[in-house]
Amino acid sequence: MGSTEVTLCGVRLDNPVIPASGTFGFGYEFAELYDINCLGSISFKGTTIEPRFGNPTPRIAECEAGMLNSVGLQNPGAEKVLTEELPRLKKVFKKPLMANVSGFSVKDYTAAVEILDREDAIGWFEINISCPNVHGGGLAFGTSCENAAAVTAAVKKVTKKPVLIKLSPNVTDITEIAKACEAAGADGLSLINTLLGMRIDLKTKKPVLANKAGGFSGPAIKPVAVRMVYQVYEAVKIPIVGMGGISTAEDVIEMMLAGASAVEVGAANLAEPFACKNIIEDLPRVMQKYGIDNLKDITGGAHNG
Repeated sequence: MGSTEVTLCGVRLDNPVIPASGTFGFGYEFAELYDINCLGSISFKGTTIEPRFGNPTPRIAECEAGMLNSVGLQNPGAEKVLTEELPRLKKVFKKPLMANVSGFSVKDYTAAVEILDREDAIGWFEINISCPNVHGGGLAFGTSCENAAAVTAAVKKVTKKPVLIKLSPNVTDITEIAKACEAAGADGLSLINTLLGMRIDLKTKKPVLANKAGGFSGPAIKPVAVRMVYQVYEAVKIPIVGMGGISTAEDVIEMMLAGASAVEVGAANLAEPFACKNIIEDLPRVMQKYGIDNLKDITGGAHNG
């Protein structure tokens, strides 16, 4: 049987499969269904410095090959995540965690990271820069090289743990943002976050989501995600966590060939709670089918020749 072990920013994972933030709660909820220690890691629910109730409802809309969401980063705030949510998760999960952090100013990001940095179980920080910059006219941090670099540099100053920046696909050239983050000290990158989308109700003739637009995820975005991971792999030298439409072991292999060192599974968890477990269990079969002995050796394989 081939080896599914990979390394992400110097931290070893039994396999590259990580539930994506916002699709797996704080993790312990899924422990009621199966032993979540089969996972490579968990990127737990996006955390902000202050508690957030989230956006008004309706905030979920189904699509033909995916879904829209405008949940709005609902979470209890960094302090409660540290003192209430993570202790529950640590009882049922014994591997390093990925802390997904969001903010609406540079100070928000650093304050949340400083609080969560007190938790030894956190192996990496995944910084979501798709949030609107409240001090910059509302444009997402991830749409500007300057803003993306500013968040990266600020977070790097307040933690010694690896920092991965989660990139937005809603930009003209994602490689420019990636290079700016790398230059500012990022240890790795996660991509892609959701694409901006909308649905309109034919009966009411109004947008389905209360927030009008939302993040589009699911199988339909996989070709876009694979393309962007491929491009970013050629533009930077730091590790990439690839995501966007992954729902099978074959999808994992494809994303890794494009350049990912690990992958995150998002919308698939909402449709099938056992999605990550099923993917992990099927990986050895798919590896054997395609003659892969060591999964870590295939990262960027599509760039050879």
